[in-house]
Amino acid sequence: MKPYCEKTEQVMRQFFKSLTEKDKQRYAAVEAQKLGEGGISYIARVLDCARNTIYQGLSELEALPADSQVEPRIRRPGGGRKSSEQSFVGIDEAFLDIIKDNMAGDPMDEQVRWTNLSYTQIKQRLKQQHQIPISETVVKRLLKKHNFRRRKAQKKEP
Repeated sequence: MKPYCEKTEQVMRQFFKSLTEKDKQRYAAVEAQKLGEGGISYIARVLDCARNTIYQGLSELEALPADSQVEPRIRRPGGGRKSSEQSFVGIDEAFLDIIKDNMAGDPMDEQVRWTNLSYTQIKQRLKQQHQIPISETVVKRLLKKHNFRRRKAQKKEP
């Protein structure tokens, strides 16, 4: 039985060496199950492991609960770039200060508010007046957070 080419077997061996003992058992068991009859002997030869290792992995796979409680997260929480709200204290007040002269709304519905400033104009004014360098994506997020819409004058057709 030789279902895998030599290159695939070599990659399997390299990957197998990088695993922990428990993961090695499970990986070998999964590969053997995929092959069906004769798979255990073949995988034991390819991965250079004992058949008992594969049998142990098979029993572990059978004993796995349907809803395993394994933590899928590898990295610690809290990593990555901080949000603009955390990086720039007072960004909300600065944003509202920038658009206060260029905002309007529906007199019948207080929830509907808009501004005629472009994303770029808001971004530039925040940088010039409040020394807050942000991207247009953050401007869009701030507009949405404060229930603003971006509006511009519509041209009428003749």
